[in-house]
Amino acid sequence: MNATALIADDEPLLRERLRTLLARAWPQLQVLAEARNGREAVELFDQHAPQIVFLDVHMPGMSGIEAARSIARRAQLVFVTAFEQYAVQAFEQGAVDYLVKPFDEERLADTVQRLQQRITQAPQTAPVAPAGLEAVLDGLSAELQRRMGNVPTYLQWIKASVGQSVRLIPVDQIAYLKADEKYTLVVWEGGEALIRKTIRELADELDPSRFVQTHRSVIVNLHQVVQVTRGPNETAEVQLKDRRELLPVSRSYLHLFRQM
Repeated sequence: MNATALIADDEPLLRERLRTLLARAWPQLQVLAEARNGREAVELFDQHAPQIVFLDVHMPGMSGIEAARSIARRAQLVFVTAFEQYAVQAFEQGAVDYLVKPFDEERLADTVQRLQQRITQAPQTAPVAPAGLEAVLDGLSAELQRRMGNVPTYLQWIKASVGQSVRLIPVDQIAYLKADEKYTLVVWEGGEALIRKTIRELADELDPSRFVQTHRSVIVNLHQVVQVTRGPNETAEVQLKDRRELLPVSRSYLHLFRQM
């Protein structure tokens, strides 16, 4: 049976190991792309639309858990994790499958068989039940935070050149950031400026409880959001305080605003 997949793991050797084992267990499976973190996984998923996504739970920046929230019911999800307790819970609820590191060929063969059955039996239906998936992701997220046991340090200031001077912009004053070719446009209460950091870099360095990526080229400050208007094809537009421009929300990020 021919099928397509995406592998997301921040460790190159583990990506290579999983690809090698998959080639043995499922020669017809085509791995379309490999991602180094959750954000890249979402971008590559939108680009290639694979049927299956193998997601490492713990990756820098956007974790595999948050990537799974974005991908949701559009693919079969398989978590690659050391958190066996929650992986078993995920499997029992039928929301996702799991592989525990280090990879075991016999266990992978079971996963391949289940994936083949799901794709064959219900190719036109949503792969997972939303309620079951959310419960699993919440459990995995809590366990990940508990095991990490530390509080990450996020950017407090962004340095930008404004005219002939260098300006230190407090991040809590930023309304949004938008990709502009090789630069990023920073829009804050005091004006606008271009910086050399990319959206990808900033997405990993900003506090995710305050700043969220709504589109591959846009990050917004949630504290500045006043309205989200739904659009066609599961997209939306965000309106910010005291600003006229509307910012796009692509399908992969719409879930961030469903409970607002």
